[in-house]
Amino acid sequence: MHVPDGFINAPVSAATGVVAAGAIAVSLRGARRELDERTAPLAGLVAAFIFAVQMLNFPVAAGTSGHLLGGALAAILVGPFTGVLCVSVVLLMQGILFADGGLTALGVNITDMAIVTTVVGYAVFRGLVKVLPRRRRSVTVAAFVAALLSVPAAAVAFTLIYAVGGTTDVSIGKVATAMIGVHVLIGIGEAAITGLTVGAVIAVRPDLVYGARGLEQKLKLRVNGELVDAPSARPAPVAARTSRRALWITGLVTSLLLAGFVSFYANANPDGLMKVAQDQGIDKKTEKHASGDSPLAGYGVRDITDGRVSKGLAGLIGVGVTVVAGSTVFWAVRRRRDADVSPANTGL
Repeated sequence: MHVPDGFINAPVSAATGVVAAGAIAVSLRGARRELDERTAPLAGLVAAFIFAVQMLNFPVAAGTSGHLLGGALAAILVGPFTGVLCVSVVLLMQGILFADGGLTALGVNITDMAIVTTVVGYAVFRGLVKVLPRRRRSVTVAAFVAALLSVPAAAVAFTLIYAVGGTTDVSIGKVATAMIGVHVLIGIGEAAITGLTVGAVIAVRPDLVYGARGLEQKLKLRVNGELVDAPSARPAPVAARTSRRALWITGLVTSLLLAGFVSFYANANPDGLMKVAQDQGIDKKTEKHASGDSPLAGYGVRDITDGRVSKGLAGLIGVGVTVVAGSTVFWAVRRRRDADVSPANTGL
């Protein structure tokens, strides 16, 4: 759903840029409360993983493909504020280095793919975990449904943005029908990837899954034949099946394998937005990308003629740059958090 330059006019693109900048500012502040010594390293890895999986387009209908958006996944793993930052880092790297998603449309893309998917996905997730049994399996189920609904929500958001600032005269009803229809199908793939990923992490390190915090089953005691809640106590440490370092290395290697090797076999059909744009004529005023001359434009390395090597190397570079950029951002946010709670700032 990367919107190119030219789909949305300048005033609306600028307005969404303001919205995106405001959301990022709020998220930087909110992420201070979410990131700690456990989750800060994971956040950079989540951004790299989303970048890698977004290279894996999967078929959803005749002549159409889809890929992960990642907002719900990031929000559940590392928190909604940090999730917005994760997806924003990915979009920035894709736009600047790979000419994927317009630079003048960066505000549109962050608003649609980072903010809407994260807010909707996490809101649905929190609502479900409150009513489902307090078990780890419920977290995975809630993640599946949240991701499923976040994708058509983003399609609706794009349709509304296009209704206000579209540069071509196309019936909004046709755009809405086509966008929502295909993205419901894409949402199924998003849900499967999100559910599997959250389930895998929660199986080995449930303490690292932000959305699973506070879901411990309360201890019950039988008093005079009735079950009552036991007095509150500090929860026992979670038995970790693997260390944080091992999880981080496993996640990074997985991301590198997906982007560097598996991506070559991704479906080559246009994704949902581009297919709708072609069919409905939305792409008539598409502009040349400002980074179109980048040596990595189009997810390939210039002057490397072997397609497999070219795409694989580009994917490896993308994962490396994204994990470094994301980790730097989240390390800085965590440092700011540590500074805010230091004895000098608390008067102790």
